Amino acid sequence: MTRIGITVDGVRYDDDVEPRTLLVHHLRERLGKVGTVVGCDTSNCGACTVLMAGQAVKSCAVLAVQADGLEITTIEGLAGPDGTLHPVQQAFHQQHALQCGFCTPGMILAAVDLLAENPDPSDAEIREGLEGNLCRCTGYQNIVRAVHEAAAAVRGEPVREEVPA
Repeated sequence: MTRIGITVDGVRYDDDVEPRTLLVHHLRERLGKVGTVVGCDTSNCGACTVLMAGQAVKSCAVLAVQADGLEITTIEGLAGPDGTLHPVQQAFHQQHALQCGFCTPGMILAAVDLLAENPDPSDAEIREGLEGNLCRCTGYQNIVRAVHEAAAAVRGEPVREEVPA
């Protein structure tokens, strides 16, 4: 066992973990962060994406011991302390950027990382920034629309009206 200390969604956790434990399993099974979805366990789908030290990572491709001393943000920690949705979460809701919802946590966290690096991305930059996060339901158009809406909100610009369902 290896002792690690990580801060997840603003809360510090000190745990003993098997060195081979994947971060996604530590988050879900030990810390109860079940919003971090296990999709493929091969880093192909992106459903398990979290922010590690502010950068999007696929938590099924990271060992828990690699997160020692770092801050992790999961989908559960993205909303404000009062439950106010993050602008990306709000935009996904407004733009109907989900269907089954399985990919949504990872897609949202990848979008948060993208917008931190590029606050005004083009369609092509959004698609490239979300590459590696697969959605089998939506066709991505509403996801791209949601990222544009979130980018505008983060920049303090007026938000467009909701897309008809």
